[in-house]
Amino acid sequence: MSRPPRRRAGRGRAPGEPRAVGYLYVLPALLLYAAFLLYPFGQSVWLSFLHWDGLTRATPAGLDNYRDLFTDPELRAPFAHALLLLLFSSALPVLIGLLLAAALSRNRVRGTTFFRTVLFLPQVLALTVVGVAWRSILAPDGLLNDTLRALGLGRLARPWLGDYDWALPAVGIVGTWVGTGLCLVLFLAGAQRIPRELYEAARLDGAGPLREFRAVTLPGLRPQLAVALTLTIAAGLRNFDLIYITTGGGPGDATSVPAYEVYHRAFETNQVGSAAAVGVALTVLIFALTVTVARLAEGRRP
Repeated sequence: MSRPPRRRAGRGRAPGEPRAVGYLYVLPALLLYAAFLLYPFGQSVWLSFLHWDGLTRATPAGLDNYRDLFTDPELRAPFAHALLLLLFSSALPVLIGLLLAAALSRNRVRGTTFFRTVLFLPQVLALTVVGVAWRSILAPDGLLNDTLRALGLGRLARPWLGDYDWALPAVGIVGTWVGTGLCLVLFLAGAQRIPRELYEAARLDGAGPLREFRAVTLPGLRPQLAVALTLTIAAGLRNFDLIYITTGGGPGDATSVPAYEVYHRAFETNQVGSAAAVGVALTVLIFALTVTVARLAEGRRP
């Protein structure tokens, strides 16, 4: 009785086997990621457990810096401001982008490419440029107040960025202007992939614009919705340039946000340990919100 032929080493393996070889392809990127992100983040975590002014010898702080995040009103306020700004920098751009995308995909509008380019323009501008431009518009003698006075609405004119009640919404509206174009482009790209037959079937069933939006457009844009929410939430929470240029965290601390507070404490008041704790907490908050959005988009429980 003859023996079956011995299986030669390497024959019968699936393409890409052994799988360990795959790690060699990602190793260069992984090394760069570890060197420029993981190592600095680990160093920030280490600094967050110290009392250090950046010059003299550091002393252990235990959990004091993290405890201050919950007990110190000056540290709680920036996080509250950041969450409020998410309404302007994430919720409003997504909502406006959805409505515009639904309208543009349902009706053929002349000049769609022009409007899409104009709305996307803030995304290609540096936030420093955006901040300088809007600081000029919102100044006491700026374009907005001049327009209000010309329309006979001078009583509404005010120093928008210097008003304790209006400074935060004014900065938030700038964030809405910046983020709307990105959301619109994402949703328009997604709407083009929705089969036209679904719209025609909905119209044959007597669906109006609102029902068509809820039954066809919104489910079809679910992946793009998750991407838009993830990008705008991350951009809104790590916002530093806009705050630094327009208000510098003021008036008082009315527009201070965590990213600005990290800079303020680390380089202006020499509280490096506290600044590191704020940075670590901000990272955890962004990670938690983006993971929650991703899981909700996949239809799983958060």
